[in-house]
Amino acid sequence: MFTALDAPTERLDKHEQNFVEKIRNHGWFGTHVMPDSEGPGFIYTTGFWLKFGFPEVILFSMRQQTAQDTFWTIYRELEAGRRPPIGEPTDAVFQNVAAVFLPVSLRQYPNYLGWSRWFYGNDEFECLHLVYPDRDGHFPWAAEASAEARAAQPDLTDGNWQGLRKVS
Repeated sequence: MFTALDAPTERLDKHEQNFVEKIRNHGWFGTHVMPDSEGPGFIYTTGFWLKFGFPEVILFSMRQQTAQDTFWTIYRELEAGRRPPIGEPTDAVFQNVAAVFLPVSLRQYPNYLGWSRWFYGNDEFECLHLVYPDRDGHFPWAAEASAEARAAQPDLTDGNWQGLRKVS
């Protein structure tokens, strides 16, 4: 698989060189996007797909350091040969709550995964949205979830949380 790691250094600007070096040195890089008027902040990985054949991961509305620590936890699990389940709750990521990995729709890639798309040179990589429950234990697709909790983690699946929430 050809990636930006294979590009001649002189063809990359200093930001691209830094990005590539982080992946070369650590196996992955986390891109942090600040919240704005269009939506909540988020952070996503680049490098999991190349190193482990495991989808990149995107996480919303979490402090940058906490998200980075979460990604390192996932990285270490993958390095140990343990892959979290997709589409069902798992306690392999967070200590106090379950989380669910859901496939990110390709139509969401341009809006959220710019650096990963640049790194791979296309959209031929997978990405998972790591979703966590609100303080009351409700995932965003649950009827009991607050509007605030839903706004904090937008649905990046093919719609309606990939069938997790019943249509009213």
